Amino acid sequence: MEEISEEGSSVPLGLRFKTGIICNIKHPADKSDVIPDEEAEFDNLSTVQAIQQSLKKFGVESVIIEADADLSENIRKSGVKLAFNIAEGRHGRDREAQVPAVLEMLGIPFTGSDAAALSVSLDKAMCKRLAASYGVRTAAYALVTPKKNAKLPKLNYPVIVKPDAEGSGKGISEKCVAETPEELKCVLGNELSAYHEDVLIEEYLPGREFTVGLLGNGASVKVMPPMEVIFRGNTQRDYKVYSYKIKCDYTNFIDYKCPADIDAAALKEMTKASKSVFNALGCQDLSRIDFRMDAQGHPCFLEINPLPGLAPVYSDFPMIAQACGLDYDHLILKIYLTAVRRLQKQK
Repeated sequence: MEEISEEGSSVPLGLRFKTGIICNIKHPADKSDVIPDEEAEFDNLSTVQAIQQSLKKFGVESVIIEADADLSENIRKSGVKLAFNIAEGRHGRDREAQVPAVLEMLGIPFTGSDAAALSVSLDKAMCKRLAASYGVRTAAYALVTPKKNAKLPKLNYPVIVKPDAEGSGKGISEKCVAETPEELKCVLGNELSAYHEDVLIEEYLPGREFTVGLLGNGASVKVMPPMEVIFRGNTQRDYKVYSYKIKCDYTNFIDYKCPADIDAAALKEMTKASKSVFNALGCQDLSRIDFRMDAQGHPCFLEINPLPGLAPVYSDFPMIAQACGLDYDHLILKIYLTAVRRLQKQK
């Protein structure tokens, strides 16, 4: 497998900028009515500190800035010249775009995709429509809004139900697969009452599941070999679902293999689809894209995450990079330098 260059042992002096690591940190829930996965997308403090330590090893000074209501003022006070953005945002369908929009307003350059790309990518149905327009294969789906007497879509059963604008398995419950219209009504009702947002219903794909990492920009973006998410058994009746609960307890349910054992045709299709979606959205620097195979073994696009998790031990993106010869410290360095070089070209 082709390895990724480690970029050396330090950042050149001319490329060292005081950096703000912009993040949303998980805090223990203090309310009984908070749903279990309320902060599923937020980072543990240990992850943010790991990024800070990696930057420090290569000579980059950084401070941690939480993306709360005081974000703008705290950025001004910090004196940072660059933001390493891993913030998921607080509320709403466009929440992942909130921090990039603030940074753009303040004139602070940042790593990763801009507000427009993050806004579209979080909306699964919108992103699937965009992907399909570029010839990318995806499962048949329908979008249901939280209104009374919503009609059930005409799809082939079984179907899987998930919130349209969530990530990290949030809202993918332990009863999210329906085999009949009656079951779908029940699952859909539970989903709408819990999350109060549009719900995506997809025809269930029975095949193998993969995730693909991308590093770089434009035509030179590097698509890393797919990693397979291998279920040790069914997680919901006769189905395999990568739910929030399974992700939290992955050591008991999941094995990962990178690079995955797949045939040349499937690899070619996933690679081409990954580049198409990444560039169609205008993503920058890094992303992770999920695929699942249909009954015929064709890889189908599920979703893209331009803010992939960067926890050093268990996040998919660092695991994929590690398999390509890029350890955690050098992955953080690669992301930093990829963004800095892109920003220099844009001047």
